[in-house]
Amino acid sequence: MLLQLMVKDLAIVEELALSFSSGMTTVTGETGAGKSIILQALSLALGTRADSSFVRHGKDRADISVVFAVEDNQTVQNFLQKYFLEDGGECVLRRVINADGKSKAFINNTSVPLSVVRSLGDLLIDMHGQNEHQLLLRPEQQLILLDNYAQLNAHKFQLNTQVTAYKTLKTKIEDLHNSQTLAQQQKELYTHQLNEMVDAQLNQDELNNIEKDFKVRANAQMLIEKTTSVLNQLESESGVNAELLSLSQHLSQALAMDDKLANSFELLGSAQLQTQEVIYELNNYLSNLSIDEESISFMETRISQLHELSRKHNCQIPDLLSVQERIEQQLSDIDSNNTTIEQMSEQLLVIKQQYKTQTAKLSKIREDKAKQLSKLVTDTLQVLGMSGSEFMIDLPKKTHGVHLNGAESVDFLVKTNRGQDFKLLKKIASGGELSRISLAISVVNSNSDYTPTLIFDEVDIGISGSVAEVVGRKLRELAKNYQVICITHLAQVAAFGYQHLRVSKAQGDRGVQTTVKQLNATDRVDEIARILSGSAITDKSRKAAAEMIGFSS
Repeated sequence: MLLQLMVKDLAIVEELALSFSSGMTTVTGETGAGKSIILQALSLALGTRADSSFVRHGKDRADISVVFAVEDNQTVQNFLQKYFLEDGGECVLRRVINADGKSKAFINNTSVPLSVVRSLGDLLIDMHGQNEHQLLLRPEQQLILLDNYAQLNAHKFQLNTQVTAYKTLKTKIEDLHNSQTLAQQQKELYTHQLNEMVDAQLNQDELNNIEKDFKVRANAQMLIEKTTSVLNQLESESGVNAELLSLSQHLSQALAMDDKLANSFELLGSAQLQTQEVIYELNNYLSNLSIDEESISFMETRISQLHELSRKHNCQIPDLLSVQERIEQQLSDIDSNNTTIEQMSEQLLVIKQQYKTQTAKLSKIREDKAKQLSKLVTDTLQVLGMSGSEFMIDLPKKTHGVHLNGAESVDFLVKTNRGQDFKLLKKIASGGELSRISLAISVVNSNSDYTPTLIFDEVDIGISGSVAEVVGRKLRELAKNYQVICITHLAQVAAFGYQHLRVSKAQGDRGVQTTVKQLNATDRVDEIARILSGSAITDKSRKAAAEMIGFSS
């Protein structure tokens, strides 16, 4: 709900501070007094375009602040939380316009882009009249209004969840399809690489040892010569083994005379035994070592083949089998992607069928409620002085596919005279007619979830007498559910307000100034009397005004 409006140095307003109450507030004043200044200030605070012409002559800047109570408005609270702008139960919008035409916007003392302010403004105020802030003219808002009236929000949420799942899954499938050409090329490469490795008949033991085995076989002649030379020195009659045996015998004789030599004798004996073990190992080694040129040639060719594979895959020979396993896994992943696309496509068909079922239910309810709402608004237009006017909600079907919010869009159509064709609501030329149509729709739909504050700018243009009283009564009825602010020039409408503001303009020492005063009971009677009789207020007009206010209470 709108609580306060504070304006400083805006156009012909030097300073203005207004408080608004719940229910219905009427704004009156003589023609040219500047009643539109309230709408202008609110529009600027809500993010409309601004330039230097809005700044009062001789001043550096215009400053506008608007305070709203939002504690019970969960939609607004969610919006503020989304942008980290929440500040308890109030929301303050501020707009500063400099003399050079530049401006800044703030929400709860935080500087924000105008786009964010406009989005928030759409949740706070709906202005009906000759201005650019008319939610009712927007197709998306017409859809919201109809669905609120039909109580379809839960159905629509379920449907939109399906649509989101469908579009997400479809995007994944498209991405997989787009990558299939590359995947096919990769598959051909991986298949070729795998075939090479399979043909190579890789074995991990061979991969681990082949380079060492080849080194031994390639140097077999030298190894035989060196090993044989060592054996000759170890086991000849004058070799190391014979010498150790002789030394051991001599030390054994000395040991018989002095047991302190026991440790030395054991060590010498151990050396002889180890020498004998070395001789055994070397003989065994030589028996298994041979010079086989054919085998060496085969191993040389094999190593060359393995080196070529390791070079291609940028790895060491012992790692080739791991590379082969990785290629096998990559091929398996490519094949599984094809299976995944098939599974996803089947799942996509299931979601689409669920969507069709849900949209069919949604469309049926919309069609029924659209007819019902159309009739109620048409009937209300008749009592609002628009005899012969008709209102109709059209539901154009959307093209094939899956769409958020259902399979149809919503268009509000109107014809203002019998015999005319229906036209889109946004193409209605008369601001007064548009305001009354908006009023009719709002009154009929007053139990739905809509913006908490509705502003009607001269909805009574072109009407008078009993019809004007009906307009006032309808606005008062609407004010049971919303905060209603009505700018009017008719006494019959103004009399229905809970709060009454009078706009005045006067020439002062500092130039022309517009002021706004909240009227007490006596001032209110005088203002209604002025509207009834003109500038000369009579006792008769005061009595009529008092009766009118009493009748509307």
